[in-house]
Amino acid sequence: MFEAVDARAAAGSQAQAGGAGGRTTYQALLAADQAWSNLRNMETGAAAGPAPQFVKTLPGKSVKVSSSGSSTTTSSSSSSNCMYDVVVAGGTLGVFMATALALKGWRVAVVERGKLQGRTQEWNISRKELQELEELGLLTPAEAESCIALEFNPVRVGFHGGADVWTRDVLNLGVKPDMLVSLMRQKLEAAGGKVYEEVQLGGVEVLSDGVSLVVTSQTVPGGAAAAAGDAQSSGARVQYASSITTRLLLDCMGHASPVVRQLRWGKKPDGVCLVVGGCARGFDPAANSTADIIYTNNDMQRPGTAAAAAGSSSSSSQGQLQYFWEAFPAADGFLGQPRGGQQQSTKSGEWKSDARTTYMFSYMDAQPWRPSLQALFEDYWRLMPQYQQLPGGLQQLQFQRLLFGFFPTYKDSPLPPGFDRILQIGDASGIQSPLSFGGFGALTRHLRRLSSALHDALQADALQAGELAQVNPYNPGLSSAWMLQRAMIGSRSADGRAPPADLINKMLAGNFAAMTGMGDEVLKPFLQDVIQFSPLMRTMAAQVVQDPGFVPQLMMHVGPVALADWMLHVGALGAFTALNKAAAPPLKLLAGSSALPAKAGYSLRRALEAWEFGSGSDYKL
Repeated sequence: MFEAVDARAAAGSQAQAGGAGGRTTYQALLAADQAWSNLRNMETGAAAGPAPQFVKTLPGKSVKVSSSGSSTTTSSSSSSNCMYDVVVAGGTLGVFMATALALKGWRVAVVERGKLQGRTQEWNISRKELQELEELGLLTPAEAESCIALEFNPVRVGFHGGADVWTRDVLNLGVKPDMLVSLMRQKLEAAGGKVYEEVQLGGVEVLSDGVSLVVTSQTVPGGAAAAAGDAQSSGARVQYASSITTRLLLDCMGHASPVVRQLRWGKKPDGVCLVVGGCARGFDPAANSTADIIYTNNDMQRPGTAAAAAGSSSSSSQGQLQYFWEAFPAADGFLGQPRGGQQQSTKSGEWKSDARTTYMFSYMDAQPWRPSLQALFEDYWRLMPQYQQLPGGLQQLQFQRLLFGFFPTYKDSPLPPGFDRILQIGDASGIQSPLSFGGFGALTRHLRRLSSALHDALQADALQAGELAQVNPYNPGLSSAWMLQRAMIGSRSADGRAPPADLINKMLAGNFAAMTGMGDEVLKPFLQDVIQFSPLMRTMAAQVVQDPGFVPQLMMHVGPVALADWMLHVGALGAFTALNKAAAPPLKLLAGSSALPAKAGYSLRRALEAWEFGSGSDYKL
């Protein structure tokens, strides 16, 4: 299957991009599987040995501008002479933050190891997430509409053995990442920002008044060599190794960030979501106007085609997993020619497409015996036709691209800064819900808060590690979601000992039945990874009333330690909710005044944001 897809991509214009889902070739799958194997089999604790020193702190040195205009370091004490106020490492999603800060007047650069471009495959988001970019001034309404590939409704949630739930306007847009990223780059450069693409970050030095990035490149677009330092020409290619200096480094390199690797050295993730899937043509256009947000059509089973097909429930070296599905219409298969040469309508009900993207995913820990991505693909090939009810099986489909990835998550998230002047954002910070794949949707929810907080930090020069930690503080809503991910992991031992095969489906079907009866104010925040105290308590109470005998079974599955930990976070969720409602209004008046010193005002504003976002009170229907 990969041979055909790779050949089709090579013959067309599907460029490989950075970020999740950006690389779709068979070689990229092998590389991802090797990375996943390394994570599963890594040494932990003291056995891991000393952490790599990708980031080094040099407190006796400061930034100095050389006669050539590039930055070097010196042992003398001086005011900051950094080239930039902010450098964002990792551009596919980082360019959104970079543009937001550049529009606030800061000197900003993006460092991207590949070409700065979005992937071909659409990102599926909700319209309210796209509107966040409009409200921040990053997109005009017309630009936002032009980035929508298609819009569809309704969307479905369903679990094997339970009733389907239908709702609207959740993950119901397919937006064009290539167009979005291109627009952000244009706006960044128009605001004076700089893009260093095909530039490898080789190390970071934290100085007394800035950060020095060691960068290397094989090709240097737009005179970057002159800006970055010495260069050597080799024909049409240029190679250089020099430094870029900045007051603040934003790490937007995802969970594979070398900075994160150093900070989390010797620690396995507490949970992982494995995802495989593909975009294919050949679906029935008449039945391709709705989406599935999360769906199951089987109970837990063992990975592996032969064992699962035989319906075996005996022990396995890979335990049992619950497979979940997502499915969305795709723009690859638009049918018919628009009238008058106009663009194909993207509005729900006004288009037809025979292309559909389907994802199969599962939650697990990072034990060595967990299955590979290739093993999951084998089950995807077998199970997807059944899920999508394809009369002709896989033979009726023509896959345009194949998608895969793994998303590790940690309980101690968001990740506290480990160094002065360096802050993780996006997936690198662990700010995404352990139930989601992270990425664009997780970033947009926090983009307004983060860009405002970073603007505040730069103005107040609040760039020490403890001060930056207030930008991504403890979030009880995020921590409360850990119980849900743990509950959706099947076997936790290699011999396949597992709870009843229907436990996860029964739990989720009961949850959503309870939430559906309470309306959109309860259902929709949860579907968009926002945990709120009152809806959570109401849902739990309703499920206990509906099926009181199920609660002890679920408690046994998650374990007493995890349950006690979860209860502490739920208590904190209630406290943050109360503080945001009662204490925040009068304190906002003080936070907005000039009565406080700069850093005190900065800290108070971060506390108010922590209560609002930590309680999920920022979410509006």
